[in-house]
Amino acid sequence: MSEDSLIAFAQTLIRQRSLSGEEGAVVELIISEMERLGFDQVWRDKNGSAIGVIKGTQPGPTLLLDSHCDTVDIAPGISWAHDPFGGEIKDGVIYGRGAADMKGALAAMIHAAASMDRSCLKGQVAVSATVMEESLEGASLQTVMEALAPDFVVIGEATDLNLNRGGRGRAEIHLETIGRPAHSSSPHLGRNAVHDMMKAIRLIESLPVKRDALVGQTVFALTDIISDPYPACSMIPSRCRVTYDRRLIAGERPSDVLDLITGSPELQDISLRAEIATAEYRTYTGAILRGTKFLPAWAFPETDSFVQACLHGLRAAGLDPKIGAYRFCTNAAYSAGVAGVPTVGFGPGREEDAHVVDEGLELDALRAAERGYRGIIETALNRK
Repeated sequence: MSEDSLIAFAQTLIRQRSLSGEEGAVVELIISEMERLGFDQVWRDKNGSAIGVIKGTQPGPTLLLDSHCDTVDIAPGISWAHDPFGGEIKDGVIYGRGAADMKGALAAMIHAAASMDRSCLKGQVAVSATVMEESLEGASLQTVMEALAPDFVVIGEATDLNLNRGGRGRAEIHLETIGRPAHSSSPHLGRNAVHDMMKAIRLIESLPVKRDALVGQTVFALTDIISDPYPACSMIPSRCRVTYDRRLIAGERPSDVLDLITGSPELQDISLRAEIATAEYRTYTGAILRGTKFLPAWAFPETDSFVQACLHGLRAAGLDPKIGAYRFCTNAAYSAGVAGVPTVGFGPGREEDAHVVDEGLELDALRAAERGYRGIIETALNRK
């Protein structure tokens, strides 16, 4: 594989818009590249994710490298210095939406897998370009894993070329208070649902955080609030709804998170309902992805054999990775958090490079990621 070809393919991916639910055109490009590079099997699953497989000549495990191919949109009214869909290269950086999150990693995975000497592989390596990750982490990866039954998974989200052995999860929590309507000229005759919600918010904002040495601390972040009726005309609101984003640490369950709120004696005098949100999304193929928005945190010990194999492979590729964890949620919430399959994260770019104006990725990091994926494949599929 040539570095020029890798960079050109990353540019091609960046130039193709691929918002969640609109990935069809970029998947066509991915499938075409996998076929051009000689993957043994290439297909599109029912959700529209692209999957390619390189088969070794000896029996062995299945290693899955996963990157999502959807991106978030461009914020309206915010100017970019570089065309967000131009794939421009300037001063050793490739710019555009998805450069770091995570089309660069995807290009590196595909080229790394295609470069492998099949005669040296025990088992097979698969690369998936999953859809709709920005909407519901892990949902489309589940379908890929049901088809491949991988023994090991590598998530390509940004790690700054370090090796992540865990990650925070996230939960979307809906809170609703019910009051009693009244004319706003006589508010004492009603019960203001917004006032009751303010009481719940004050409690939540004062809850102590939990800390985990690997993935960091829990977070409650209020993301929206709306009252009903809205807009109101001389009426006291009788309902208020709030959404919280809760970042999770390993071991937390839905009941653990909800009980922090509903179990508080301070809120027993208000009508409060709390639940984990559910979601339903239609992919560009028409398939429906459904799921509860409780995406668990995950962690594997540093001594885990797959973690150590990946560490060895990266070092053999000339890298010097530190071991850490994701602070945001990834597809590993399913592969590791739900399915329990040994999983690591490795990718170019930094977490803070995602979703920003003038998103970019250093070309040196792109090249290093391709070497790193080759090192992981060689080590993981040649273990005795």
